[in-house]
Amino acid sequence: MLSKILKKFFENNSSTCQDATTEADDNNRENKNLETSQRIGKPGEYNFNIHPDQLPAEFRYIKDILISNSNIKSGYSQIDQVVITPYAIFIIEIKNNSGTINGDKNREIWSVNDKLPMTNPFNQNDCHIEGIKSILEKWDKIQYVSMVSFNKSCTLKVNEELRKIQSNDLVVYDTEFSEFVTRKINVLKHQNPEPILSNNDIEDIYNKLMSANIKDMQIRGMLVDKLENLNNIETTSNERNL
Repeated sequence: MLSKILKKFFENNSSTCQDATTEADDNNRENKNLETSQRIGKPGEYNFNIHPDQLPAEFRYIKDILISNSNIKSGYSQIDQVVITPYAIFIIEIKNNSGTINGDKNREIWSVNDKLPMTNPFNQNDCHIEGIKSILEKWDKIQYVSMVSFNKSCTLKVNEELRKIQSNDLVVYDTEFSEFVTRKINVLKHQNPEPILSNNDIEDIYNKLMSANIKDMQIRGMLVDKLENLNNIETTSNERNL
């Protein structure tokens, strides 16, 4: 049942596909009633579609959350998606690169088509998770799963561990996200049959994060320029290191 619900979770925005798609993938792209999440200031990302009502009742979902974070150069973490479940909190970074993605969890610089530099997205997520932890200090036993989602117009050539469901650092295609979430939760259930978070915990965490979410458009607007400047500096530095 969970798998069926989650299969409606995402709609693929990509019009081309380098890998063979499944019938489930095709059905997933046919869902036209999902809302669009508009991203700001983060080049290389794509609009992400989701309808919260399609999540299991005990899950909570937050999109495009901006929080203060001293671990980030800009002073803020802009997190694409947070999914709060009874067994873990999923922190998801969305990428829209085209081509072949080469990377390893322990490599600071990844590459696109073996030449274009790309900052390790898990380093971004690790900082995001630290920012979330600083807000959720009360819940010190939370399991965090870091996920990086690419669209199907790219080919993933990443370390095998990043594709194994036992890992808490996962790279997925957007069309298989629901499958990986379902499988990961099943693994966590097997490891710990009792949920880590109660329904009340989930609701309290959701409210805590929503209270920390910066909605001020002036701050968000200033962040756009800051992120673009940092991205340009970082790209130049990465190109020198390749």
